[in-house]
Amino acid sequence: MPGAAPAPPSSPARGAERHRLTLDNGLRVLLAPDTANPVVGVAVHVDVGFRSEPEGRTGFAHLFEHLMFQGSESLEKLAHFRHVQGSGGVFNGSTHQDYTDYFEILPAAALERGLFLEADRLRAPKLTPENLANQIDVVKEEIRLNVLNRPYGGFPWILLPPVLYSTFANAHNGYGDFTDLERSSLDDAAAFFDAYYAPGNAVLTVVGDFDVEDAAALVERHFGDIPARPVPVRPSFGEPGPDGERTESVVDAHAPLPALALGYRMPDPGTDLPGYLAHAVLASLLTDGEAARLTQRLVYGDGLVTDLSASPGLMGAPLDARDPDTFTITAVHPDGVEPRRIVDAVDAELAGLAAGGPDPEELRRVTARWSAALYREHDRLMNRMLALGSAELVHGRAELSDELPAAIAAVTPETVAAAAAALRPDARALLVLTPGANA
Repeated sequence: MPGAAPAPPSSPARGAERHRLTLDNGLRVLLAPDTANPVVGVAVHVDVGFRSEPEGRTGFAHLFEHLMFQGSESLEKLAHFRHVQGSGGVFNGSTHQDYTDYFEILPAAALERGLFLEADRLRAPKLTPENLANQIDVVKEEIRLNVLNRPYGGFPWILLPPVLYSTFANAHNGYGDFTDLERSSLDDAAAFFDAYYAPGNAVLTVVGDFDVEDAAALVERHFGDIPARPVPVRPSFGEPGPDGERTESVVDAHAPLPALALGYRMPDPGTDLPGYLAHAVLASLLTDGEAARLTQRLVYGDGLVTDLSASPGLMGAPLDARDPDTFTITAVHPDGVEPRRIVDAVDAELAGLAAGGPDPEELRRVTARWSAALYREHDRLMNRMLALGSAELVHGRAELSDELPAAIAAVTPETVAAAAAALRPDARALLVLTPGANA
């Protein structure tokens, strides 16, 4: 992450004050007042992502996210859009491994409007044959645009998991297979909503310029009468790690150059947060900036690659998922460079870090950039709200988001060395991408 020295910690109005309540229907509510600017954010995080999709319904969590924007029993299609944009606000949603989020940012005076809109679709989204057929087509077009007709589409987040993992939950394509999407029915949508969109399976986060008592009363008014439903038992997605290097090759008709991706299992953040964060810092030490170790070696030294990145987390962000999650290293390289030369250089650099750890000053620079970037990111109300909501839902503690800069700064050379040692050749996936026409 780019940046300079870390900024001072956020003021109490922005970072420290948290109020929690749980409604009778089970909805967990997190209120985080911030009077710095006259804006508010409303977010709903639902405890379902693409790892919870049933077999034969790949991409269904993402498809259902689209359906949640197609109106409700009270509002016609596109009314949600008009109400938010007519207030001068913005909105969106996204699907992740373990959760789906929905949010809007509005002027402070429009807080009740935002709460009504989110409560209305959580109560009864408009599930119709027309909406389902239309959104299947929309998702298919999104897949064509972002994956099928794009160079390196799905590389590595779709293509690498089936090499590293064995179970359907961890290995399947979360964007969705066209055949599975086309088989989706209204009964599937209704069953998915009933199972996962119960109030007790969600967290409502409200951040911004509001009075806590007034906001709590508004939350009760709009969400309190949503009927309670049973909350699904969340399964463990754990599975044994690889017992050797797993390799796979794919052809990309649109890629101009070959590429490769290495995937490793990360520590469970719930039981080994320091080890997990050491992997996050290790990713920056390897590829973040021109002075990073692998960048110096593979780009400027040996000239083996043209583009390089390392990432803690399959979706590119730390702490975005429960265990298991994936540490990735990706490289695009010229024709004629053997992938194994790049892999051997990565192994050598990791072995050096495992043996001696990073230089303390090198580590200080990297953790300072991390901390500064996190503080800047959380200065934006939207980012802070989504980070609080996902941390509350996925890890059980919104405060983890506040504590992350200090926790990153506390990473030691020894824990980074241990993280490097854990990225073993005999416990990883290697995906090799070759340009060319598909067979």
